[in-house]
Amino acid sequence: MSLRDEILEQPLTLQRIIDRQWYHIAQIAEQIQRREIEYIFLTARGTSDHAGLYAKYLWGAYNRLPIALAAPSLFSIYERPPTLKRALVLGISQSGQSPDIVSVVREGRQQGCPTLAITNDRNSPLAATSDWTIDIEVGAEKAVAATKSYTGQLMAIALLSVALSGNLERLDVLRQAPAWVQSVLAQEDNIARIAERYRYMQQSIIIGRGFNYATAFEFALKLKELTYTVAMPYSSADFRHGPIAIVAQGFPVFAVTPGGAVFPDLLALLTTLKQEHRVELLVISDEEAALELADRGMQLPAGMPEWVTPLVSIVPAQLFCYYLTRAKGFDTEAPRGLHKVTRTQ
Repeated sequence: MSLRDEILEQPLTLQRIIDRQWYHIAQIAEQIQRREIEYIFLTARGTSDHAGLYAKYLWGAYNRLPIALAAPSLFSIYERPPTLKRALVLGISQSGQSPDIVSVVREGRQQGCPTLAITNDRNSPLAATSDWTIDIEVGAEKAVAATKSYTGQLMAIALLSVALSGNLERLDVLRQAPAWVQSVLAQEDNIARIAERYRYMQQSIIIGRGFNYATAFEFALKLKELTYTVAMPYSSADFRHGPIAIVAQGFPVFAVTPGGAVFPDLLALLTTLKQEHRVELLVISDEEAALELADRGMQLPAGMPEWVTPLVSIVPAQLFCYYLTRAKGFDTEAPRGLHKVTRTQ
């Protein structure tokens, strides 16, 4: 199975986790609610770390749970872990094999904290170390660049948020995500044409905010690992605090700007970048005002609540990176210097 196959498989994998894992996740939520948990202590690396950024916004907004992102080297190298009293310790890892991630969860368990793993391998060391495991069930992911495992992690995070809140109307929203992703995949030919325009690009800025701050980071990572482009992700707020100085006429700026609470701020920044700095603007959005401002646009389905858009907005970015990699003449299946499973200490 190729990287493209795995991107196209995502409506199926998202539907599978809803169908097979919802009841299990609801049971985990019930057990979590019996414990005196005041915050989530989350550990992850790479793509899984970006899923953690989504959790930070989603669980904070809808479950009133603060999220603390771990510094794994405090556990695995310095061996000086902080006190984790009243935390739910959560490890997110596709393979569940990285020793530093496992060390954080193991320490949490030793301190008497409840522990949870979100992984694609229920038999992994991470799963074995955790009290509860959510298996994202996306199947074998052969391509080095993670795609379906990322959206699977986002879905697991969203389902757990729904289960903890008890608001089943939000579950009905999540049930629409596979169809929304399918509608984006139907734009594959247009996205391939857009990617061709950027074949000589060497650097870019990726803008997102709020729930899609995670999308900006994941989009940038895919550009770096597949196309070897220097891609820097920023929130629209952080970008104004200095980095805006680097852009000039023709500088590629990619923006993930679906409608929602942060859209007016994003649109204001993009208007400034386009009108005053004359950047080359690529937009992923369901808002006509943003798409009309852009040099190139990728359309998102209408009607999605902002909190669910990260499950969908990353998909056109994945396709874009796949076709840009081909346009540049690089290997989409085996980026240089990378391996599917990365084990860091």
